[in-house]
Amino acid sequence: MHATRARTIALAGNPNSGKTSIFNALTGSHHKVGNYPGVTVEKREGVVEFQGEELHVVDLPGTYSLTAYSLDEVVARDFVLNEKPDIIVDILDSTNLERNLYLLLQLIELGLPVVAALNMTDEAAEKGIMIDHATLSKTLGLPMVPTVGSRGEGVDKLLEAAVFSMDRRTLPRMPSYGDDIEVHITKITELLASDAEFMANYSPRWIAIKLIEKDPDAQQRIQTHPRVGEIAAAQETAWHWIKLHYGKDAEIILSEQRYGYIHGAVAETMHRKKLRGISLTERIDRFVMHPLIGLPIFFFVIWGIFKFTFAIGNYPVVWLELLFGHLEGAVQLSGLPAIVQSLLINGIIHGVGGVLSFVPLIVILFFCISILEDTGYIARAAFLTDHFLHAIGLHGQSFMPLMLGFGCSVPAIMATRTLKSPKERIATIMAIPFISCGGKLPIYVLLAGTFFPKNASTVVMLMYAAGVVLSILSTYFLRRTVLRGQSMPFVMELPPYRMPTFKGVLWHVWEKTWSYARKAGTIIMAVSILMWVITTFPKAKGIDAYAAQARASLTSAQSSLDPALAEVQVSALVRQYQLEHSIAGSIGKFIEPVLAPIGFNWKIGVALLPGLSAKELVVSTLGVLYGAPVSEDDSSPSLRQSLREAPDWSPRIALALMIFIMVMPPCFASLATIRAEAGDKWLAFQVIYSLVLAWVIAFLVSMLARAFGM
Repeated sequence: MHATRARTIALAGNPNSGKTSIFNALTGSHHKVGNYPGVTVEKREGVVEFQGEELHVVDLPGTYSLTAYSLDEVVARDFVLNEKPDIIVDILDSTNLERNLYLLLQLIELGLPVVAALNMTDEAAEKGIMIDHATLSKTLGLPMVPTVGSRGEGVDKLLEAAVFSMDRRTLPRMPSYGDDIEVHITKITELLASDAEFMANYSPRWIAIKLIEKDPDAQQRIQTHPRVGEIAAAQETAWHWIKLHYGKDAEIILSEQRYGYIHGAVAETMHRKKLRGISLTERIDRFVMHPLIGLPIFFFVIWGIFKFTFAIGNYPVVWLELLFGHLEGAVQLSGLPAIVQSLLINGIIHGVGGVLSFVPLIVILFFCISILEDTGYIARAAFLTDHFLHAIGLHGQSFMPLMLGFGCSVPAIMATRTLKSPKERIATIMAIPFISCGGKLPIYVLLAGTFFPKNASTVVMLMYAAGVVLSILSTYFLRRTVLRGQSMPFVMELPPYRMPTFKGVLWHVWEKTWSYARKAGTIIMAVSILMWVITTFPKAKGIDAYAAQARASLTSAQSSLDPALAEVQVSALVRQYQLEHSIAGSIGKFIEPVLAPIGFNWKIGVALLPGLSAKELVVSTLGVLYGAPVSEDDSSPSLRQSLREAPDWSPRIALALMIFIMVMPPCFASLATIRAEAGDKWLAFQVIYSLVLAWVIAFLVSMLARAFGM
């Protein structure tokens, strides 16, 4: 009988080893699987049932070593040391076996059961790499199971081996560092093991090895040991002896000893066939990684994605707008009380419907981006931009979080944990909010499609490009002022090109789309109803008299005006009067003096406020503020038409508003993530810095647009 506590399987491995694919195959969970390092920043959890037992599976961040430098490596190391999983399953990239075995040796030294998955065996075979997994298993003293994680091949056998090792508490064979060094490891191990409480928490041999390697975390963990003085003396003796006999520092010698052990194991078990010609990956990279044409190809690809998104997506957007227009007409003819009709039309249909209309564009855009990620092209883009990023003070690996920022700032900010330099990490966090996330896209689409219909896709792409340029300029400024310091060198492997799986792309798109639609059905609906409340109440004093006066004025001024059309215009004037005297009107007029120099009126000010919660809410709020009543043919004009006909709007205002929204502080979720990752000081800096910058840039754009006659 097993204990009632669910046993834990920890999945470890180098970045880009296919670890998350194995996790998905084991648990059936559908998480994002990117074809580049850094995608898994925090541990992910799932449950798998095996022989009637529920097993808890934890997907740890990718790490090359248990000597942690970046925050994602710290997460992996601390989980293994502090949570003590029942078994560790190390996922190895079979195409880079020698490098991947380095982490495996360190995991073996932890004194826990370990099983290894020889993943990507299909890619290894294509490269002519043949691994004798049975002999390698005997050499290292642990099960080695061939797998292809992307197709789920070998996963059942891997799970079976893991459960068998847990049941038997089978421990792998400890690697040796040679008799001379083992003497010192044994001495420190015995000192550490002399304390029973310490023995219960850590593997003394692993801590001893880390102490000889001068690992600061291991040094911190022994400070409460009753024999810490003797341990420190034994450390000094080991360091001195190794330096004297090898002429190198201890950490270098231990690393060389590991690689020597690995080299011997690989030489016995791995054979490489000589293949004719060059691989497909190499042939493609001759073009996409070319120093002269590589970046132009990248920009052309991104431009093509935006053109494709609008060319295909505009049709379903129009269909959805017509659908919501018919819904509005149906409500008008339903005979429901006027206040209920107003709530349904002005609160829900104009608010939520305005946001949902852009779902097709979200689907197409993320479909294209997912394909780029899963093929491995995004990793190439990181290399292409590395030299430029270093010039502005960022690390080449900053490209990954910045790219994630096009989807959502929250995971992008969290992904900065892969950066080892604190200053580069803060600089990247400060740059991410300027990247246009998925929440800003509906605003760009609405305003570009309304005021620049012939060049909508180009305008939207220019907004995305402007966000990138601004993040670059901001980073350049910060890295030479408050975040001054040297950039670290960029080292990252290029994965081979892989054909995206339909299932992987589909789930990526589904996750993003469902998150967007769920937000529309919950947060956006709630805020839309709130906006309806503050724009409808309190009822303006004298509104009935104002309506009568407006009706009389229209009738006398245009005697030939159709009565039904006249009533439509009266309704529009009455709603405008009500808005100005509502709670929203009071709020908008309070902040209007600050925004007036840009050209924004009080309605735009009201629309910007919920945008601090979620950028999509700007569209829904504009839908509430500018929603038009039903015309005589029972059809309702879309929000685009309402804005186009509004006297307080123009291409200049639309352009300035897009700029302001691009630069203003990100949503509350992103701000909370900045606080968690960078602290209160940088949160306050981000809010103040981006608000001031948004006003200044929007003002300058507005003035330039006016000068050009917009």
